[in-house]
Amino acid sequence: MADTAVRRTRRIARAADDADRRNAAAALQRALDRRDNGGVTGH
Repeated sequence: MADTAVRRTRRIARAADDADRRNAAAALQRALDRRDNGGVTGH
């Protein structure tokens, strides 16, 4: 019983970790896009 609860918690934590990683990657991409837009080409 306790073993199942531990396994379930770990799975949820890993899913949240993946979401955090995706959010961080998206934020980094937005920051890079903003930096690129301020460049010489200014597209």
